[in-house]
Amino acid sequence: MSKLSQDEAAARPLDRVLDWDLAFLTRWAGPLMLIARAMLAYIFLVEGAGKIANYSGVADYMLANGVDARLLPLVILTELGGGLLVLFGLKTRWAAIALCGFCLLTALFIHWRANEMIEVQKNVAMAGGLLALAVFGPGPWSLDERRSRSTPQ
Repeated sequence: MSKLSQDEAAARPLDRVLDWDLAFLTRWAGPLMLIARAMLAYIFLVEGAGKIANYSGVADYMLANGVDARLLPLVILTELGGGLLVLFGLKTRWAAIALCGFCLLTALFIHWRANEMIEVQKNVAMAGGLLALAVFGPGPWSLDERRSRSTPQ
């Protein structure tokens, strides 16, 4: 195979040289979606564990912002349970929808009231990522995918 001459290379369209649509990413869908799910799950797992470690402080913070502290066990369950489901790709669409709603409710009822606008923006952005996960699914490296392959059609 010979090298292209400069004239041949110049005549070759640029879009053949560069993958402007980043279509090559589809070859890496499995590991990339696993990494994406881990990145989305990370904050929920860390925050859920942190709420257990500082239970009374979080309950006081919730009360100070007009949210009943009796909801804290549900918040912890949502963060830890939803985070684990997203991480492992199990019932991913349901978990993503639940966490999306959780992010929006937290932005509205906690961070907005506390005038923490950067936190509001972060929660809205996370909700968007979770909504995309719910729409497009967990990818091939997930328990959902493994279960669908083992289930007779």
